[in-house]
Amino acid sequence: MKAFYCDHFVLPLPDGHRFPMQKYALLREQLIARGILSSNDLCVPDAATDEQILRAHDRAYLDKVKNGMLTAREIRRIGFPWSPELVERSRRSVGGTISASRAALRDGVAVNLAGGTHHAARDHGAGFCVFNDAAIAARAMQADGLAQRIAVVDCDVHQGDGTASILEHDSTIFTFSLHSATNFPFRKQQSDLDIGLADAAGDDEYLAALREGLDLVLALAEPELVIYLAGADPFEGDRLGKLALSKAGLAARDRLVLGINVPVAVVMAGGYARHVQDIVDIHLETVRAAALRAESAPFPDSRPPKR
Repeated sequence: MKAFYCDHFVLPLPDGHRFPMQKYALLREQLIARGILSSNDLCVPDAATDEQILRAHDRAYLDKVKNGMLTAREIRRIGFPWSPELVERSRRSVGGTISASRAALRDGVAVNLAGGTHHAARDHGAGFCVFNDAAIAARAMQADGLAQRIAVVDCDVHQGDGTASILEHDSTIFTFSLHSATNFPFRKQQSDLDIGLADAAGDDEYLAALREGLDLVLALAEPELVIYLAGADPFEGDRLGKLALSKAGLAARDRLVLGINVPVAVVMAGGYARHVQDIVDIHLETVRAAALRAESAPFPDSRPPKR
């Protein structure tokens, strides 16, 4: 199974910043150390191009990001200080989801060890998200003639508001968000399917809602590709989440999504547990589930990309 990484494109953050940037390198290192992935499985993605980004974002916004012209308010909304490294890292993270989507269509499943930047909207970034990788990757697959019907299955604890707003009038890309009803963003957007859960919802309630949601996604969208945001932040120990899933419950979530008979590109999305190793553990089990799917019998609907 192919996995794409960009953790060596370092994003400089001030001391004490609450985003756990170190999780990405730790995840890659531990996946290799535990034999879940080999060095031959790992690839560095190309940076997303302007052409790819502009299928989901306004040119004025892209130019401000590229040229360091974001206002102080826009920078605060994103949550990261601007730097040339921020631009490169953001492009590479999006490139990882584009590459994972291509590989999933070829092999049945693939992983971006980053991504899930679902709060980025057409004309602004937000919530540690600069460019919306799922929307950009979905439209890249369509533009390249690799898939036309795509679904975004967003299992981050926060609603995928940016994805919903970018794709609001696009009937070819189905958006499903399963999230905490009372958490950020406080002004929700309208996905094709939203399921908001009450505070402290646990494994059983979450998994029942996910089964219901997946059934509807498959029936209504008939996707050729699913882009799966496997957030670690529904975890009961997450500082920014309001749900109460166990690590076992999150692993069961991954198996449910990866059990569908559709190619799946997996991205990591959020995770803000007090101990970074908890975040890494959750992401690691997501990648393990994807790798086990890849090792199973040949994927029934797998087919080479159209040329």
